[in-house]
Amino acid sequence: YSSTLLAISAGAVFMGANTYIGNAPNFMVKSIAEENNIKMPSFFGYMAWSFTILIPSFILVTLIFF
Repeated sequence: YSSTLLAISAGAVFMGANTYIGNAPNFMVKSIAEENNIKMPSFFGYMAWSFTILIPSFILVTLIFF
C-alpha cells in the first residue's frame, strides 16, 4: 500500500501544480489581452503550448521519483 500512497501523493503534489501553472490563468490572460486588441491563440492553441511544456515535465518527474 505504501507505493500506492506514494504515487497518489506525488501525483497530487507535482502534477496538480504543473497543470495549474500550465492552464489555470489562460482564460483570464486571454480576455484581458483581447480587451486591449492583442491577438491571442485559441483554446487549442493554448493546449498545444501547454502540452509541449507539461508532458516532458510529467515524464521527468515520473522518471526522477519512480
